[in-house]
Amino acid sequence: MDFSNSPQYYDQNTLAMKTSSVLKTVYMKMCLALVVSALVALYCSTSYGYLQFLATHSWAIWGLFIVELGLVFVISGSTLTRMSSGLAAVLFYVFAAVNGAALAPIFLVYTHASIVKTFFICAGTFGAMSIYGYFTTADLTKFGTYLFYALIGLIIASVVNIFTKSSTMEWIISGAGVLIFIGLTAWDTQWLKNQIQSTPAEYHAKLSTYGALNLYLDFINLFLYLLRFFGRSND
Repeated sequence: MDFSNSPQYYDQNTLAMKTSSVLKTVYMKMCLALVVSALVALYCSTSYGYLQFLATHSWAIWGLFIVELGLVFVISGSTLTRMSSGLAAVLFYVFAAVNGAALAPIFLVYTHASIVKTFFICAGTFGAMSIYGYFTTADLTKFGTYLFYALIGLIIASVVNIFTKSSTMEWIISGAGVLIFIGLTAWDTQWLKNQIQSTPAEYHAKLSTYGALNLYLDFINLFLYLLRFFGRSND
């Protein structure tokens, strides 16, 4: 989604302050969404009834996935420009809660210690790439198409591997996933910076929610792929 309208002109100091202010809001929303997801996931992982329901009703996890896709479509689609910034933020946190419910089973599969360790590895990697995306003078725009097609390929390979169940392919997919979302983190950060600098102030609240959603998805997916390398089984 492109929020830019007519060109906006600011002196360098004003532009830097404007960008910094909106980005702080973006990261604040993203971090709050991560907290919401973590709390919901922890709560659901301690609910025997909920876990039993997921185990005996295979459609439930797909239902959560469909709800997530619907919310992402609404928040990132053309409807975002027509809804209030407050509603967009609420839907974003609802999405984070639903995603937390879907992620609850990982606390049964992996040890809590390995999940925490992986989280900090992910946070460090994400932070480094986001900083790079913000400060680099290189134009990362040209990599967007490659990353998009790589992501499509990753999804297709993941679906195929559900049926082939190849452990070698699983490792290759996991490694590719880490690299793709590392790249997307830098790309999304630079894209967001450019959008902030070319977008009228009245769109900043919605842009901050949209940007937070993109970075949240980058973080969560990077975390899940890293967990395949650093996670330790509860068995």
